[in-house]
Amino acid sequence: METNEMNNRYKHTFPVAPGVWGLKTVFVNLYFVTEQDGSWTLIDTGIYGSASKIKAAAEELFGQNATPRSILLTHGHFDHIGAVKELANEWEVPVYAHPLELPYLTGQSSYPPPDASVGGGGMAYMAFMYPKKPINITKHIELLPQDGSVPGLREWKWLHTPGHTAGHVSFFREYDKVLIAGDAFITRHGESIMAVMTQKKHVYGPPKYYTTNWAEAQQSVEKLAYLNPAVAATGHGMPMRGPKLQWQLEELVRDFWSVAVPEHGRYVHEPAITDEMGVVSVPPAVSNPANKVLLAAGLVTLAGAAFLTMRNRNGKKKAEKIYTSERPFSHNRPLTDVPPTIGQEDPLAHTNNYP
Repeated sequence: METNEMNNRYKHTFPVAPGVWGLKTVFVNLYFVTEQDGSWTLIDTGIYGSASKIKAAAEELFGQNATPRSILLTHGHFDHIGAVKELANEWEVPVYAHPLELPYLTGQSSYPPPDASVGGGGMAYMAFMYPKKPINITKHIELLPQDGSVPGLREWKWLHTPGHTAGHVSFFREYDKVLIAGDAFITRHGESIMAVMTQKKHVYGPPKYYTTNWAEAQQSVEKLAYLNPAVAATGHGMPMRGPKLQWQLEELVRDFWSVAVPEHGRYVHEPAITDEMGVVSVPPAVSNPANKVLLAAGLVTLAGAAFLTMRNRNGKKKAEKIYTSERPFSHNRPLTDVPPTIGQEDPLAHTNNYP
C-alpha cells in the first residue's frame, strides 16, 4: 500500500512498525498490535473518556465491532488506564498487568502521590490535580505470565522496567527490535505542556513528577538501551527509530543522573516503598517552587492545547494530510544482541488491603 493511501485510510492512528499502530489521546499514547492470524491486542487505554475514540480507531484498523484478545497495561497511572474498565466490560476480555501493579487496579491502594515540586513545565506544576485513587477491575485482571511471554502476541516478550512505578513493564518484539516502552523513557519533554502541542522528538527519562524510584528507573533505561531497539514507541511523544533513537538512548543512560533526575523533589534522595499490597511508605513532601503565576500559565497553555487539538481535528475533515517522508517501515535488521533475561520475577500472591 502506498504511503499516502495508507495515511488516507487511517485517520485516527499513526503507524509505528509492521502490525503496530499508535493512538494519541490528548497527551498520552496507546497501541494496537496485530498477530499474523488477524487477532489484535490493545496496550494501554489512554485518559478517561477515550473509549469511543479507541473503538473508532479499532474499527478503522480491524473492521466493525472489532474486539481484541486482551488488554495489556504498561502500568496503572490514570492516563494509561482511563478507558480500561469500560472497554474490558464491553469487550469481556482479560486485562494483563504485573503483580506489583495489582493494588492500584483492584482498589487496594492509591499510588505514591505525584510530585509537583520537580518543576519543568505545566504538566508537572499541575500534577497535584491528577486523579490519585485506584480503580477496581478485579473481575478482569490477570497476571502477565512468569516466563516473559505475552498472551496473544507470540513474537513479543515483556520486561519488568520499574522505577516510574513498581510494576511498570515494557514490550519487545525481538525479530525486528520494536519496543513499546510505556513511560520507562519517553520521546518528548515530559513536563512541558508546549511539548504536548509540538511533539518535538527527543529521548527523555520517565515523567519526573510521577517517578518514585530513580535508581530503579535508571536500571530500567539501561535494560532497554541494551536491547538496541530499532523502533521505540512510548507513552508520551511520537515513535523514534534508527541511529538517532539509539545514540540518544545511549546518551540518556550515560547522563541519566544529570539529565533525567530532577534537581529537587520528594523522591530524588529517597524512593517510595511499595509491595504487593501497595504503598508502604513515602518520603515527606517538599515545598513546591512553582508559584501561582506559573500554575496559571500552565492552565492557560493547557486550554490553548485543547483549542488547537479541536481546530486540527476539524481541519482534518476539510483537507487530507499529505506525507512526503520516507516509508515508515524501512528497517530490516537482524537481532545481533542477546537481550537480558526477560520476565524472570516470581508472581506475587498477596493481594490484601493496605490500610
